[in-house]
Amino acid sequence: MTSAPVLPVDRPATAPRSFHVLAKPSGPICNLDCSYCFFLEKEALYPGDRFRMTDDVLHAYIRQVIESQAAPEVTIAWQGGEPTLMGLDFFRRAVAYAEECGGPHRTLHHTIQTNGTLLTDEWCAFLREKQFLVGISIDGPELLHDVYRVDKQGRPTYERVKVGLDRLTRAGVEWNVLCTVHAANQALPVEVYRFFRDELGAKFVQFIPIVERVTEGSDELTDRSVNPAAWGEFLTAVFDEWVRHDVGEVFVQMFDAALASWYGAPAALCIFAETCGNAVALEHNGDLYSCDHFVDPAHLLGNITETHMVELMASPQQRAFGNAKRDTLPTQCRECPVLFACRGECPKNRVRVTAAGEPGLNELCEGYLHFFTHIDGVMRLMVDALARGGHAGEVVETFASAGRNDPCPCGSGRKAKHCHG
Repeated sequence: MTSAPVLPVDRPATAPRSFHVLAKPSGPICNLDCSYCFFLEKEALYPGDRFRMTDDVLHAYIRQVIESQAAPEVTIAWQGGEPTLMGLDFFRRAVAYAEECGGPHRTLHHTIQTNGTLLTDEWCAFLREKQFLVGISIDGPELLHDVYRVDKQGRPTYERVKVGLDRLTRAGVEWNVLCTVHAANQALPVEVYRFFRDELGAKFVQFIPIVERVTEGSDELTDRSVNPAAWGEFLTAVFDEWVRHDVGEVFVQMFDAALASWYGAPAALCIFAETCGNAVALEHNGDLYSCDHFVDPAHLLGNITETHMVELMASPQQRAFGNAKRDTLPTQCRECPVLFACRGECPKNRVRVTAAGEPGLNELCEGYLHFFTHIDGVMRLMVDALARGGHAGEVVETFASAGRNDPCPCGSGRKAKHCHG
């Protein structure tokens, strides 16, 4: 039976015009056992469950996410756990149903985040045909990747990930790199970045810091977590390499987000928005949670098979969750010169107290302050270029013409190797 294209749903006044839903069709189930994975423990939320999204939930997700978006472009996003465990036929059904619901006036974008180890040529042909954007989780060269990204038997996974990535490349699938930054790779930023750029041929890179609590609710972090100062140095070193060689050629999500902040555009990442709450997580059984990092009973909004997701997004619970990001900022953050770019980052990382004893300081504050201060000069140059009708890549030409010993991109006038922001 063919479904008629859906129409925009009536939305409560408190509902956002658009929002992002990250669907987890296999819940937290994964074929790997990465040491720092915060989602594997979510299996305890559903004891005895098979963790398989049914077609009823699948249809509700796709239909509601299309109905809910005020914009003509709709992103249908899949993550896990490992979503490819659902099998290729599940995703064939998902795309077919989305195409039925979308109609001629909707542009659908399909994305999937995967560890890449289960990808076959058949998978890659499908992903290419349906124009999926595929995120591949990889933490750098083999020796760095394999420190924490292991399988259930504790075996390294890099070679299997690389086989999957090679298949994607041969098939012509658009892909990007998601790299977590942690204790094992934090001291080698340029090596990691050059590996992605030169060895893998990556054009889009995301860097995600690992901030991992020893126990739920604790302010003590694991030894795997990135050091705050090292996080700032990591971003700074990659930025200096990128701005001299790769602007317009390689796209680093963190740097694009920073440019949006300096330009005065809406935040490109939820972590840098003044408020949050417009990016939610959908579990395999239809349960909708406030955020991917807050999948717990206190942040369960409801189930989309019982209540339309647009109503759940408009709920006082979710609006309060989103506004708390702004309203709970400590004074130190409110008076910070880089507040416009940082906005206190993600609430999940606000586990420290300020010098004045206020709670809510971000674990990575030191690193972000260093990074955003360091890039200020370059960001201003890029904004000026854009305001003149030029392009941000003009900055690369400026530094290239100055030669290897040109002043630091932070605008301080010091040599890069001596600059500390």
